Amino acid sequence: MDVVVVESPAKAKTINKYLGRNYKVLASYGHVRDLPAKDGSVRPDDDFAMSWAVDGPSSKRLTEIANAVKAADGLILATDPDREGEAISWHVLEVLKQKRALKDKPVSRVVFNAITKQSVLDAMANPRQIDAPLVDAYLARRALDYLVGFTLSPVLWRKLPGARSAGRVQSVALRLVCDRESEIERFVREEFWQVAAILDTPRREKFEARLTAFEGKKLQKLDISSKAQADDIKAMLEGASFKALSVEAKPTRRNPGPPFTTSTLQQAASSQLGFSAVRTMQVAQRLYEGMDIGGETAGLITYMRTDGVQMAPEALTEARKAIAKEFGDRYLPEKPRYYSVKAKNAQEAHEAIRPTDFSRNPAAMRKYLDADQARLYEMIWKRAIASQMQPAEIERTTVEIEAVNGGRVAGLRAVGSVVRFDGFIAAYTEHKDEDSEDEENKRLPEIRADEALTCDTILATQHTTEPPPRYSEASLIKKMEELGIGRPSTYTAILKTLEDREYVTIDKRRLVPHSKGRLLTGFLENFFEKYVEYDFTASLEEKLDEISDGKLAWKDVLRDFWKDFSASVDDIKELRVTDVLDALNEELAPLVFPAREDGSNPRICPKCGTGNLSLKLGKYGAFVGCSNYPECSYTRQLGEAANGDGESIEGENGTKALGKDPYTSEEITLRSGRFGPYIQRGEGKEAKRSSLPKGWTPDSIDHEKALALLSLPRDVGKHPESGKMISAGLGRYGPFVLHDGTYANLESIEDVFSIGLNRAVSVIAEKQSKGRGGRNGGTPAALKDLGEHPNGGGSITVRDGKYGPYVNFGKVNATLPKGKDPMSVTVEDAVALIAEKEAKGGGGRKPARGAKAATKKPAAKKSAARKPAAKKKD
Repeated sequence: MDVVVVESPAKAKTINKYLGRNYKVLASYGHVRDLPAKDGSVRPDDDFAMSWAVDGPSSKRLTEIANAVKAADGLILATDPDREGEAISWHVLEVLKQKRALKDKPVSRVVFNAITKQSVLDAMANPRQIDAPLVDAYLARRALDYLVGFTLSPVLWRKLPGARSAGRVQSVALRLVCDRESEIERFVREEFWQVAAILDTPRREKFEARLTAFEGKKLQKLDISSKAQADDIKAMLEGASFKALSVEAKPTRRNPGPPFTTSTLQQAASSQLGFSAVRTMQVAQRLYEGMDIGGETAGLITYMRTDGVQMAPEALTEARKAIAKEFGDRYLPEKPRYYSVKAKNAQEAHEAIRPTDFSRNPAAMRKYLDADQARLYEMIWKRAIASQMQPAEIERTTVEIEAVNGGRVAGLRAVGSVVRFDGFIAAYTEHKDEDSEDEENKRLPEIRADEALTCDTILATQHTTEPPPRYSEASLIKKMEELGIGRPSTYTAILKTLEDREYVTIDKRRLVPHSKGRLLTGFLENFFEKYVEYDFTASLEEKLDEISDGKLAWKDVLRDFWKDFSASVDDIKELRVTDVLDALNEELAPLVFPAREDGSNPRICPKCGTGNLSLKLGKYGAFVGCSNYPECSYTRQLGEAANGDGESIEGENGTKALGKDPYTSEEITLRSGRFGPYIQRGEGKEAKRSSLPKGWTPDSIDHEKALALLSLPRDVGKHPESGKMISAGLGRYGPFVLHDGTYANLESIEDVFSIGLNRAVSVIAEKQSKGRGGRNGGTPAALKDLGEHPNGGGSITVRDGKYGPYVNFGKVNATLPKGKDPMSVTVEDAVALIAEKEAKGGGGRKPARGAKAATKKPAAKKSAARKPAAKKKD
C-alpha cells in the first residue's frame, strides 16, 4: 500500500475513490510549516538560513502521515500543480525525513490539472521527483516577503504609529488604490454638450444622428463647452435642411475571448454575479475538488489558479464535439482556436480554467450544485465553449448626413448594426429572433444616399467629464496582472490583507483607501520609493520566475535585494518624525487640509486663528492638530472636514455636543473612538454609549437621532401567546428583535424604531421555524451547512451563538477567529478548527478556576543564558 498526500480532505475523499484499496489518501490541510512571526526566522547573515515552525493541528496531522508512511510501501505527493503545491510537498517530505519515517521507501511526485479519474490515473502512471527550482522560487518569495515585513514594520511603528505593517506586494497594491484616490481628488470636472437630431426618412421611419462636425471643423468630445454654443448650434439645426450624403454597410466580425484565467474569472464573477474575489475562489475550489454527480464523484473544472489561456488537445476535441451537438456544425470553425496571453510576466504553465467534461452542460449540472456553484460553473462552461466557436458576423451601417442652413453647414452621423450570424454569442444567449434588438442589433431604417430627410427634434444635452472610478477588487486584480505584480495564487490573499489591516474599506464594491493606508503609501513613496515602484516589483517577479525555470540561483537574488534594502532601512532609521510629518503634509495635502467652504486657508487653525495645522501622530494613528498646543487644543480626525463655522466636527475637546437628555439632564455627545464614531450620554464608566449603526454617518447625527439610539433597546409589546415582552435593539451583528431568548435579525436600523407587534411576532416565528437559538433556546439555526466531515461522523455547520459565530460538529463547538466572516468558512477551515478544539479537550466544560489552578504545573526555571540555536541546513 502507498500513502498519497494531498492538501484538502475533500480532494482526498475524491481521489481515494479513484485509487481504491491499495492507496491511503491523507490531507495535509494546506501548508504544514511556516516561518514563525518573530525576528530571526530568516537570517541574512547565515546565508539566508530559514527556521520553520509547525503549529499544533499540523503537528498532529504530520504525525498521522508519518505513522501511515512507516507502515506503507511508498509515498506519493499529489498536491496542487503550482509553486505553492510544490512547496507543500517539499515541506511534508522534509518533516518526514526529520521524523525518519521514510527509510529507503520510494518517494514520487504526481500532478494533475483536473480531479477526474482519468487525469488522476494518468498522473499516477507518470510520476516525477519534486521540482527543486520551483521550490527554490517559493523559498525566495517567502524569504523576500518575510524580510520586507519584519525589517520595515518596526521602522513604521517608530516613525508612523498606527501603521500595522508593510509588505513587498501588498504595499504596491495599496499604492495603486491610493494613487487612484489622488487622481480623483485632483480631477477637475469639465462641462460639455452633445447635440443630436431625431430625423425622419421619406418613409416616415425615425432614427437618431449625432453631430460630428460644425462649420468645417470636426468636433471632439469637449469642443462644445458652453450652453450658449450648444444653443447656437441647436438653433441652426432646427432651421436646416438635411440630406443623406452616403450610406455604407460594412460587414465585420467579432471574435470570442479566450477561456478564463484566475484574473478574468474573478473579474467576470464580480461584474456578472457580484462575487468578491475570495468568494469566487471558494466556489471554484469546490468545483475543482469534486462533487457528487449522480453517485460519481468528479471535479467539474480544471485547476483554478492559472494565467494560461490554452486548453489541452483532448479538451479542444471534446469542446468541438459539444459545439456540434449543442449548436450545430455551422457554429464550428474548421480548426481549433489558439490563444496567447498579453499580460506581463504570464507564465502559462497550466491550462485555462475549463470544464473537465464539456458534455456536462450547465442545465444538466444545476440539480447537483448550489446556486453559487451553478452560476459560476455556467460562466466557466459558456466561456470555454464560446472560445472555440465561430465569430459573430455583424453588419455595421454608417450614414453620413449634411445639414445646411444658409451659409452654415453641419455634419451628422448615424450608426446601426445588425447581427447576421450570432456565432459564439449563441453560447451566452437563449435562442432568439435575429431581428430582436440588443447591443449588437441596433438596426437603422432604410436610408438611401442623396435622399432628403426631415427633422423631428434637435436634442442638446449637458454632460460633465467624470473622474476615473475607484478600483473594484476585480479591476485592481486586472491592473496588477497587467503590471506583472503578484501571481494568480496571491491575488486574493493580497486583497484580504489590505482589508484585514484596515488600509482599505469596501464601499459599494469599490476599494476606498483608509487614511492609515494613505499615510503608509505616502511614507513609502517618500522614503522607500524604489520598493513601491511598479516596475521594480514586476522585475522582482520576473526574477522569481527565472528561479522557477532554473535560470537564477535563489540566494543570489536574495543577496542582491538585501544589500540595497537593508541599506535603505539603515538610512531611514536616522530620520526624525518631524521630517516624516512635513513630507506627508505636502504629499497628502488634499486629505490633511481639505478645502473650506468659505475659501479660507485650510492650514490655519480655525479655533485660535494663529496656529498652523499639521499631522500629529498618536498611539492609534494620525490626526490633525494645532501648532499652538497645549494653548490651543484643536484636533480633528484625518480626512474629516471642518464644519461651516470653522470648528472641528469633534469640537474643542474631541467631542461634538448634541444637547441634553430631557429626562436625566446629562449632556449627549458625538465622539470618535478607536472603533469608530459613537454616541455617549454623561461621563465616566457609567455613561451610556451606542455605536453608530451601519449607514449612519457622524454628519447625519442630531439630537433626535442620538436620543433614539440611547433609548435602545425599546419594548415593542407583549407576545400574544407567551405574554412575555418583545424588545428591539442594536447588537453586535446589527438590528434585532428579542423574545424569550430568541433573537431575530432585522433588515435595517430604521426597523428597530418602527417595527410593530404583529410584524415582530412574525419575524420571531420565522426565526423559530428555522431553529431556535439564543440564551434559553437549544442549538442556534445553522448559518451555513458545510456537509459531511471528511472522516465521517456527521455534518459540519456554521452557527451564531451568544459569544459569536462558531463551527459545530457533533458535540464539538469551535469558535471562529476574530474577524472571520462566518459565510466564508470552508470545509478545510472548519475541520482544522475542530481538530484544534478536540486536541484541547473536545469542547466540554472548562475546569473550575480552583481545579485548574490545582492541576497547573509549576513554571520551569529560566536558564541563565540562552543556548545558541542549532544551525539548520538549507
